[in-house]
Amino acid sequence: MSLFADTPLQLPDAELDFYPQWLNAELADLWLQQLHRQTPWQQPEVNLFGRCHPVPRLLAWYGDAGIGYRYSGLYHVPLPWTPLLAQIRTQLVDFVGQPLNGLLLNYYRDGQDSMGWHSDDEAELGRDPIVVSLSLGGGRRFDLRRKGQQRIEHSLHLDHGSLLVMRGSTQHYWQHQIAKTRKPCAPRLNLTFRYVLDGDGFAHEQ
Repeated sequence: MSLFADTPLQLPDAELDFYPQWLNAELADLWLQQLHRQTPWQQPEVNLFGRCHPVPRLLAWYGDAGIGYRYSGLYHVPLPWTPLLAQIRTQLVDFVGQPLNGLLLNYYRDGQDSMGWHSDDEAELGRDPIVVSLSLGGGRRFDLRRKGQQRIEHSLHLDHGSLLVMRGSTQHYWQHQIAKTRKPCAPRLNLTFRYVLDGDGFAHEQ
């Protein structure tokens, strides 16, 4: 199903598919509870302009052997796949028809946890990266803007059990964010699967 199947809006140079109810509520609830409980969450610090700042959310990196996670001079050795994460990965590989060997889990505790503007366009992700994003828990707004522009071009609400697939040239031309909000928000867990080309993997962080 196309992201924009129900609206005349089209994003040029982008390939996005959105499945608002990819998971039924019962299974989404179960996965959310199990992943929240099982994941060894971390909140690393990044160095920006000479000062250390904690990342505004909790995270964990899983992957095949040697598929690491590098950002701001830090390197995370991949955690081994748990039975549940291996099951989810298998389902998504079958669904999207492409291999996935790394997973960044982000846990947004409330509306003040966020992800800044970025593109997942690192060389280690290949020429046309695939990012498969499964949302569990409280819904959050997902914004898109053209690279080099300040105006938000389109926003999408990522709800419990929804799946967003970005591939093709999307990361070359577009940035996305999860902005802070003062509105009450239930905790949200986001699984972003991707394919890293080699063992010196990089997953975007800011």
